[in-house]
Amino acid sequence: MQQYFSIKEKYPDCLLFYRLGDFYELFYDDAIEAARLLEITLTSRNKNAEDPIPMCGVPHHAAKEYIKTLIELGKKVAICEQLEDPKLTKGMVKRDVVQVLTPGTYTEYQAQNQNHYLVSILPLVGKRFALSYVDVSTGELKVTQLENLEEVRSECSSLMCREVVLLESDVTEELRHLFTSMQILISTIEKDEINVEDCTDLVSELEDEASIRCVQNLLNYLKLTQKRSFSHLQKAQAYQSEFYLSMNYETKRNLELTTTIRANQKHGSLFWFLDETQTAMGGRLLKQWLEKPLVLEGAIQKRHALVETLNQHYFERTDFIETLKRVYDLERIVGKVSFGTANARDLLQLKQTLGQVPIFKSIVDSLDSEEWSALGENLFDIPELYDLIDRAIDEDASLTISDGNIIRSGYNATLDTYRDTMKHGKEWIAALQQQEREQTGISSLKISFNKVFGYYIEVTKSNLSKLDSSRYERKQTLANAERFITPELKEKETLILEAEEKSSALEYQLFVEVREQVKHYTAQLQQLAKTVATIDVLQ
Repeated sequence: MQQYFSIKEKYPDCLLFYRLGDFYELFYDDAIEAARLLEITLTSRNKNAEDPIPMCGVPHHAAKEYIKTLIELGKKVAICEQLEDPKLTKGMVKRDVVQVLTPGTYTEYQAQNQNHYLVSILPLVGKRFALSYVDVSTGELKVTQLENLEEVRSECSSLMCREVVLLESDVTEELRHLFTSMQILISTIEKDEINVEDCTDLVSELEDEASIRCVQNLLNYLKLTQKRSFSHLQKAQAYQSEFYLSMNYETKRNLELTTTIRANQKHGSLFWFLDETQTAMGGRLLKQWLEKPLVLEGAIQKRHALVETLNQHYFERTDFIETLKRVYDLERIVGKVSFGTANARDLLQLKQTLGQVPIFKSIVDSLDSEEWSALGENLFDIPELYDLIDRAIDEDASLTISDGNIIRSGYNATLDTYRDTMKHGKEWIAALQQQEREQTGISSLKISFNKVFGYYIEVTKSNLSKLDSSRYERKQTLANAERFITPELKEKETLILEAEEKSSALEYQLFVEVREQVKHYTAQLQQLAKTVATIDVLQ
């Protein structure tokens, strides 16, 4: 347990999911708490010892559901994986935490039309505060300054944040009471954990030192917990609270802008009444607009002009709606690409969305409106990216990368060669089965495959006398049958399995290369997503 203790010591505020084979195991107090919260069996290690170790576990393949439950209950989960293949390692397998999942960063099961914000708070002189927030699934990163604690409460309520980050030295009883009453998890970092160099580019457009420090705290917490690339994060944008109508927490709640008072649900709220958006991006943006009504006359007039133009162009508005129905959640697809979790279906959805851009541009041009023309300038057409995905990814690609059948035939000559070898090899196996049946007179003879024995010829025991023992090598004995191999079957098996192994490895490599190329278009895709979302809200 020495390895477990050394890892757990680094994550005292987390439930440590410690990988052992096909299970994640939890020990000691973690096990007791997890067993109670997840309603799973609590057992013990070294049951006959004087002090048995409490433990519980969940299957690796089903862990996401258990983690979701813990996150919803406001817990943090540290995922500790095996970093080496146990079959190839002598002695203790190397393990370490690869990600810390928290209420503010876990986006696996979030609602499509709802942002998922992690917030950072920095107390300033005179009871003022800097507040920054990030949605790791979309890359949105913003910061503002607030006049008092009530504004902090109101902003956190609007953001529906589940977790707030503070420096350990900044946690006061007043802040602790506020966030506890709002059921928001407080996470802390130490000053010596802040690396300002890693944040330079993302804070380059900020001028205020307090805002910069607030964003730096937020980004460093992300780096410490997520341990992965965040290349999709947008440069931090400062927003001024005076640009929007100021409403305290009680006012927003009583107006039922996004949720009802009685049931705390969307149905019956103003958001529910107004929401005719066709995309998840549009739904999230509409919610933001309702939470932050404009107060500047120029901004209001510009928005009204956009809406009025559409009111006067019924057919163009209808075309917008039909086109939006073919658009996927571009913001979150870009986030998945950055994380390295995007699969082939995500890239196909990206391709379909890109295919709608020329249609959007055509509709905007037909409106003959100065405001719409300005908005349409950010409808980036990226034909080279569309063509890349179209050439590389098969339309019927499987969800799981390891399942293969992802890369389109003709994209890579070497992969096509491996596939031909596999196809002809299996055709050869089928022909051999028919040949063996004819030569032996055993109509029930069959050639099958499993991962343990490879390809084999199976013959029922009642037909064994018909075999030429000099040609067949016994491989396995079953209750009612015998399994054999022949030299030619073994030779062909080697060719087929080598081709399958190389094909699988090459296909994965090619997919990752395509996904990496998509990353180069992150900024354009994010701007495109914002523009499409705006069109969706306005229609």
